[in-house]
Amino acid sequence: MSAGIQFDFEWRTTLFALVMVPALAGLGFWQLSRAEEKAVIAQEFENKRARAPAALEELAGKSSAELAYHPVRLSGRFRQQEYFLQDNRLVQGRYGNEVLGVFERAEGGLALVNRGWIVADPARQSLPAAPVVEGPVTITGQVYVAPGAAYMLAEDPYSADWPIRVQALDMDKAAAALDVPAAALFAYPVRMDEGQAGALYIDWPVVNVGPQKHIGYAVQWFAMSVVLAVLFVVRSTNLLALWRGRQK
Repeated sequence: MSAGIQFDFEWRTTLFALVMVPALAGLGFWQLSRAEEKAVIAQEFENKRARAPAALEELAGKSSAELAYHPVRLSGRFRQQEYFLQDNRLVQGRYGNEVLGVFERAEGGLALVNRGWIVADPARQSLPAAPVVEGPVTITGQVYVAPGAAYMLAEDPYSADWPIRVQALDMDKAAAALDVPAAALFAYPVRMDEGQAGALYIDWPVVNVGPQKHIGYAVQWFAMSVVLAVLFVVRSTNLLALWRGRQK
């Protein structure tokens, strides 16, 4: 008569499994929720991108959520020597900066227009020179609302010398550097569309990590949870010995 299933729960192994199996599964469900969030953001972006570009003055009174990724149209001219450089922007492994031009709107007021990426000195011994945009232009783009405050080890200096390189853009400090009231500067930067006058290398990801990658991470966490559960069962019971006995 064959022996039945026997259990041997060693307390340290059991405690480890009781903690880690649900924890790993929880991380999998968290990644699935992140995938759903990213899918919603991407869908909202597509819905807003289908709208006709609006003039900035038409967006007065809208919330930041309503403004995010809203297509816009600007007419005016870029200041030639005054622009900001956002540091630590990598494109295909190459170090560079994003160029935020100071745009004088035809209807009055200023806006910061992100013209895209430009290669820069990785040693930071020199600043890149952004190509000049001549004459009055009309451009299109999207309002960019940052998802949260950037983490910085130190405050950006916002020097009086142009161009000004910063880690993260602070619109109030930018207005002060331009010597204009904060109300004279549109509250959010505008990311220029590809192919517009003055556009550099344009690649605006809606989300840094797409939904599919989060789903892939979730599968990995679930797989680790299952493997750990199986190993615990094998370690704590005689199921493996019973299976081997039946194979003989």
